[in-house]
Amino acid sequence: MKQVLTPGRYAFWKAVIPYKFVRADLSKIEISEDIDRMTLLGKLVVPYVRSYSVDNYEKALLFIDGKYAGVLNSGVYYWWKNGIAVHVGKVDVRRQQLEINGQEILTRDKAALRINAWAQYQVIDIEQALLRNKEYEKQLYVSFQLAIREYVGGFFLDEVLEKKDQLTPVVLEKVSAAAAKLGVAVADFGIRDIVLPGDMKEIMNQVLIAEKKAQANIIMRREETASTRSLLNTAKLMEDNPMLFKLKEMEYVEKIAEKVNAISVSGNGMLIDQLRQIFVTQKQ
Repeated sequence: MKQVLTPGRYAFWKAVIPYKFVRADLSKIEISEDIDRMTLLGKLVVPYVRSYSVDNYEKALLFIDGKYAGVLNSGVYYWWKNGIAVHVGKVDVRRQQLEINGQEILTRDKAALRINAWAQYQVIDIEQALLRNKEYEKQLYVSFQLAIREYVGGFFLDEVLEKKDQLTPVVLEKVSAAAAKLGVAVADFGIRDIVLPGDMKEIMNQVLIAEKKAQANIIMRREETASTRSLLNTAKLMEDNPMLFKLKEMEYVEKIAEKVNAISVSGNGMLIDQLRQIFVTQKQ
């Protein structure tokens, strides 16, 4: 391409060199003329061309003079630059993350909770999302928010803490129908954490400590009962068996002797006989 001719009358010498002219109607949007991309991107033509790119993970809607013209798939598009307004609305069709944090909710027994949650969604119908709904992401956020509040508000605090794993399927079921009207499919949802206020934490800690103390007392009583029962059984055996009683007595003497470093013995001649009476079993 050698030159771009604007409206007017032009004269050229007749010669052996052939001339080729491509007439372009710049009053329309679509470039229907036989012009390759390299020519459109050339420095002489590019002032008359506007372009728009749609990435591989995106879809877009084309609006001409404010009127919906169709869906644009991934690719690069060229239009003539003129007074006609062209607008392109793009949407990322990959799976996306939605953060639902800091939800202040009252339980059925008026306990205040702060819930942090997350959700994953994907735009499946771009026309439904952009043409028939305004700010579909905000609407999806509100749908999750209301579903969480409805579930948590129907239970007491203890029930919410015990059944928090059941919140995911309930919320997904409630939100899926609303998301379909937004052109969105909800992929997953989960509770990151449930935060109790300071005074409630202290109360819960006190309850937990009281429960653990009660459990510890029960265990101690059980061990004491078992120990007493064992002593009773041992006493009955020793009562029926003098030899067993003597062995037990010697066992305690041995334990006492382990803690004695030195023994000083003083007394009359009866001491040996007394020791013999302690350590030697008497024959009946």
